[in-house]
Amino acid sequence: MIKRLALGLLGVIVLLALVLVGNTLRQGSRQQSVAPVPKLAVDQARVVETMAAAVRAKTVSGLLDPAGTAAAFDALHGLLKVRYPRVHDALEREAVGGHSLLFTWKGSDPQLAPVALLAHQDVVPIAPGTETLWKRPPFAGVVEDGFVWGRGTLDDKSNLVTQLEAVEMLLEAGVKPRRTVYFVFGHDEEVGGRNGAAKIVELLGQRGVKLAWVLDEGLAITEGVMPGVAQPVALVGLAEKGSVSLKLVATAPPGHSSMPPGPGGSAVGMLAAALARLDLQPLPGGIQGAAAEMFEAVAPELPFGQRLALSNLWLTRPLVEQMLAKGAATNAMMRTTTALTMLNAGIKENVLPGRAEAVVNFRILPGETTDSVLAAVKRIVADERIDVTPLGTGFNPSKLSTSRSPAFQLIERTVREVFPDAIVAPGLMLAGSDARHFDGITDQSFRFMPIRFNGADLQRPHGTDERIAVDQLADMVRFYHRLLLSAAGNPSEGKQP
Repeated sequence: MIKRLALGLLGVIVLLALVLVGNTLRQGSRQQSVAPVPKLAVDQARVVETMAAAVRAKTVSGLLDPAGTAAAFDALHGLLKVRYPRVHDALEREAVGGHSLLFTWKGSDPQLAPVALLAHQDVVPIAPGTETLWKRPPFAGVVEDGFVWGRGTLDDKSNLVTQLEAVEMLLEAGVKPRRTVYFVFGHDEEVGGRNGAAKIVELLGQRGVKLAWVLDEGLAITEGVMPGVAQPVALVGLAEKGSVSLKLVATAPPGHSSMPPGPGGSAVGMLAAALARLDLQPLPGGIQGAAAEMFEAVAPELPFGQRLALSNLWLTRPLVEQMLAKGAATNAMMRTTTALTMLNAGIKENVLPGRAEAVVNFRILPGETTDSVLAAVKRIVADERIDVTPLGTGFNPSKLSTSRSPAFQLIERTVREVFPDAIVAPGLMLAGSDARHFDGITDQSFRFMPIRFNGADLQRPHGTDERIAVDQLADMVRFYHRLLLSAAGNPSEGKQP
């Protein structure tokens, strides 16, 4: 009897192993098989010089000097006009919301829905106290050691410059688009985009414009960042998270520290307990949406063990999600994150404060909302003595685009043509961008920059020593040139997306 049970159990294990291995082997590569395009000749010196000059225009969002800020944007606009005369002659240029720019490259076929490429002109300020940590001055536009150094080289003036460079080259070659292309260059993305991209969307909406797709800054070509993947991985964002900050306020009678109330009776104690509950009870999540599509695309490229686990989530899901939750980036892809960011209480060491307050920031997963997060936080805090209210204006996650759309496939194909060593996978953008404002006039928005990032580079946007390699600038021009040619320019390029 025992022998039969043992043999039966062994048979089940063997069958299970065969099923797992069979499922794994059936998952072939999802990468488009395309031939690399010949390397486009690019005037790298001109692109580098323009990039360096663009850095010197100190277009910092949120400066307290409106006149100085306006002058910086005017200087940048003057530079673009000089560097890209064909663009300014052939495309319609409109200034919106003060200093945001909308360029319209009119297509010949009104039956083709237009598309939009986005970039932003503004940059974040230098964090006070870190100025001396920069190897090169952040607004000097220094070109040394094979890099253009300075604020905005990665976020996001490189996309602005290389998009315009690509259009200038296409115009020089006599390309006339069949599909209308809009270029949207906001001036306040770093502070929400409400007076820039949002105003342009409002204008386009009034004109009845419905876009086939939008491409904005976002994820990039990562090198050595994704564990187990030897090749570079080009992540194309299908959506971006929302954001809301909640203020938690606890109040209690103030008094002398020599006579504290019982446990949990002080304002600080109440607030500390609530924060501990929020910190220890993350909002639920899992492999879904953009994260699920990313792992589907990447799994066939992984070593066999990881490939087996991701190809059989029907069995391995709890273990895989537990492992992914240990990494900050992978955890953030799976759930709405909770970040305790600000805390304030007390005025003197021997005085019990009557008020203690904290701010907690949540980055919201597509499928959830600011309201659902507020309700979840109140449920976890579970203390009516603590007031929980939104701080400022939050925003919901963007729409979730699909990697099965012709637009995504066009972007994927272009990446594979220009960066043939990279594999392409969908992803989720954890930060915000101007693309979210376009949800009302398009169903497909993507977030991708044709820039190679290694682990160290991930800290450079908004950080110290922001820089971009001069070779990368030329590759960015090649990507946008090919994308525009395929999407809108040359009818001989095959089926128009």
